[in-house]
Amino acid sequence: MTTEEFKAFVKARKPLDTEEIHGFMDRMSGEARKVTFRLNSAYHEPDEVRAILSELFGYRVPDTFRVFPPFYTDFGKNISVGEGVFINACCHFQDHGGVIIGDGCQIGHNVVFATLNHFLEPERRKLCHPAPIVLGKNVWVGSNATILQGVTIGDNAVIGAGAVVAHDVPADSVAVGVPARVKRKI
Repeated sequence: MTTEEFKAFVKARKPLDTEEIHGFMDRMSGEARKVTFRLNSAYHEPDEVRAILSELFGYRVPDTFRVFPPFYTDFGKNISVGEGVFINACCHFQDHGGVIIGDGCQIGHNVVFATLNHFLEPERRKLCHPAPIVLGKNVWVGSNATILQGVTIGDNAVIGAGAVVAHDVPADSVAVGVPARVKRKI
């Protein structure tokens, strides 16, 4: 299986239920850990951080992209970032299902992006099903927030610190709490 074949498979939101898929995920996770361990084990200038993340993501990231390591991911090849994105330290990307971050987004410390979920039925619980997370332009995600699979956050929205976002958030709104709820428009 290739990365492109895997990305096409998860785009269809099918359960990750074959030995081929699990083997591919394990290999890719090992590759991602090698790169992130290198990134996180020493200080790197911003250009070096971008070069390492370009290797991890599989494309040249924008020159305006900034990340404060440590940075964690278990795949890395299904993250897309726009221009002027900033990701603060200790963020975790479970990106098998895809994470798309629009231009100008700001991500606080310790934010988790979780694009996989398990089935509830005990006999199927070890299986995962993917769905992408999409952040529009100029989204601000506060520290320690968790964004769950399949969520789309609209342009200019703000996610409060510590929020757990399980449902879409409309543009130009502020969502806070556990579970996150829209509290006001901007």
